[in-house]
Amino acid sequence: MRHYKTKKDAIQWLEETEIKVTSSKSFETITIDPLDLKQTIIGFGGAFTEASAYNLSRIDSSKRQKAIEAYFDPIKGLGYSIGRVSIHGCDFSLGSYLYIKDYDDSLESFDISRDQPIIDLIKDSEKVAKQPIKILGSPWTPPFWMKDNQSPIRGGKLLPKYYQTWADYFVKFIKAYEAKGIDVFTVSVQNEPAAVQRWDSCIFTAEDECAFVKVLGPTLKQAGLEDKHILIWDHNRDIMVERAQVVLSDPEAYQYVWGTAFHWYENEQFQNVKKLHDLFPEKHLLFTEGCQEGGPHFGEYQVGERYGRNMINDLRNYTEGYIDWNLFLDETGGPNHVNNLCSSPMMIKIFHEELIYMPSYYYIGHFSKFIQKGAIQMASSGTEEVLFVSFVNPDGKQVVVIQNEREDDYNIEIKGLNKEIKLTIDAHSISTIII
Repeated sequence: MRHYKTKKDAIQWLEETEIKVTSSKSFETITIDPLDLKQTIIGFGGAFTEASAYNLSRIDSSKRQKAIEAYFDPIKGLGYSIGRVSIHGCDFSLGSYLYIKDYDDSLESFDISRDQPIIDLIKDSEKVAKQPIKILGSPWTPPFWMKDNQSPIRGGKLLPKYYQTWADYFVKFIKAYEAKGIDVFTVSVQNEPAAVQRWDSCIFTAEDECAFVKVLGPTLKQAGLEDKHILIWDHNRDIMVERAQVVLSDPEAYQYVWGTAFHWYENEQFQNVKKLHDLFPEKHLLFTEGCQEGGPHFGEYQVGERYGRNMINDLRNYTEGYIDWNLFLDETGGPNHVNNLCSSPMMIKIFHEELIYMPSYYYIGHFSKFIQKGAIQMASSGTEEVLFVSFVNPDGKQVVVIQNEREDDYNIEIKGLNKEIKLTIDAHSISTIII
């Protein structure tokens, strides 16, 4: 049995430590049922943005390698196995760009050469991970002339006459990436389709998304890419049920949709994740973007707790994988070509060539290092004083993650596993126990 802990105001960051009781309080109970099995885990990862690749190019090659190992090495790092790329430009690109020349509706000029640093980063990450990194491709906007506002920014809608051309663009993207040896296992219809933003964006109503899926699905199939999954929504939890219901209630669209992607911004309506699962239990759920907005947030422990809280609740509610946003940002929280600066679990002070491991890095590690690809969630119940989730790995090991965001310690008794466990969960800490 092993125990790893991260604790506020202590020099404990994903550190192996004893399982022990240090409080005289009575015990709260967590009961786990190893026979009541739920969803299977695909993996954990982050986004290979152009900003991330660029930041790594600005530091020494040995530091670059160390940074990649910190995420992708299964022993020394977090064991990431999945990732996300933008289909051409996004706000965390160095500028807006396309894979084709303006007004090339034939797509004959299609060229992903600008993405080569991103592809190189994925390939280098695979060497460290010792396995392929499965990639989700998400577009922030179609080419500007295919939209009713004739602009890559501030929303606008894809004109129906361009549905087929845009679907063909997806095919070109997948085949171009796979020609480079990258496993694009899924695509989403549109990143944040309900957001009118001052950067690359496009509005899809649920009805629009449904209509486009009925073009994209057959197009992928005709191109021999029927094994590539389609995700809808790719936006916040708040209206994910209503949005997905429209698409999945259409029998034709239903057959092409693998599942629903979602983000965490502005709300923590975790109940909607389970509600959608209960409505369509045969469809999949994938968390595809989250970060701390508004700059770097150096040393702010509560950002780590935000990650842990979101991950535990979403995993309890049938989420099958978790993809963080940018892998590597500089000390400003960028670069971002519209100044939409954010934090990432690993920040890089470029001038000093210093890698900064944020609290969120360690919190993610409490899941990604120990919950293996193919792990299955075990049903768990009990105290509401702490957050918890449990899994059984393919190798038979049982994993429990427990988070305490409160100001005081709690004694916990875990029942139902191969061994019964009693331990104190410290205030503002997260623990992972492996049996």
